[in-house]
Amino acid sequence: MSQSLPPVLTEVAYDGGRYVTFGRPEPGEPQTLHRVAEGALAAAFTTTDGSPDAVRAALADDGETVAVSAGAPGVRPLVPLLPPASGSALLSGFMGTHKKKWGGQSAPQDAEFTPPKWFFKGFGDWARLPGEPLTVPARPVALIEEPEVVLVYVNDADGTPHYAGYTFGNDLCDIGLHRKDPGYNPYCKLCDTALAPWLFLGPPPRSATGRVTIVRDGATAWEGSFDCGGDALYFRVRDMVDHLFSFPAVRRPGLVNYVLLGADEASFHDGFRIADGDRIGIDVKSHGVTFENTVRYVSPAPAAALPAS
Repeated sequence: MSQSLPPVLTEVAYDGGRYVTFGRPEPGEPQTLHRVAEGALAAAFTTTDGSPDAVRAALADDGETVAVSAGAPGVRPLVPLLPPASGSALLSGFMGTHKKKWGGQSAPQDAEFTPPKWFFKGFGDWARLPGEPLTVPARPVALIEEPEVVLVYVNDADGTPHYAGYTFGNDLCDIGLHRKDPGYNPYCKLCDTALAPWLFLGPPPRSATGRVTIVRDGATAWEGSFDCGGDALYFRVRDMVDHLFSFPAVRRPGLVNYVLLGADEASFHDGFRIADGDRIGIDVKSHGVTFENTVRYVSPAPAAALPAS
């Protein structure tokens, strides 16, 4: 980690309540948890200027605090800013944004902006934390892991989006189905997505580099590097986000948006095929973020009986 990184906020569940903690101490080191009431974390971004100091002051100056050891068994990390109500958050992203898919070029500065393709992944509670299985349909054509920067926005009572920060995710999807027919892309995206619980309170990273390791039967089956920072993308991040939030559907009051910015080429492009039970490890070396999830194929559901005609 050679670059200077922004402060980190993590929301956790502990002893029946929700708390936030600042920084990332090593396991076993002391850390302070600040209890937050429902809606308080979102309000810290929508009612302040959103700077790390303002957010910390809004959350840490009042209320109950608890001292625990980092990594204590009773402390369970949560997806950043995930609302308790199902459907109050959207997980979506952009496709084909990496420079490798545009001959290594960047979008012309003086040209009219042509937005990249966008996809709807699911509601926020479809996101999975590190260690949780990533489920996929029973018979995928060809899966691909996609380490990506994930921007987090929360809308205020008027529907104005407020940027909170960024984390990292693995947008697992069935690229084989997409390549079979691009019109199948909505089906292709119906796989779980992993999101890291650490929210970086700063602008989207220009550089975010790391390595993927896929383990099968206890041995490394494939590994490779990636770069998913803004400088690796063909499109400018601000242009993509401004275009997305021009649509009223993503500006509903109180809605939280998790926005995936796009991925580098990965194991699929190297000829590797992910199998049921493979464990995918994402190591964002530039940010000291590591997480892993096991892929699980889900058996087909019993056929639903049609009503009698």
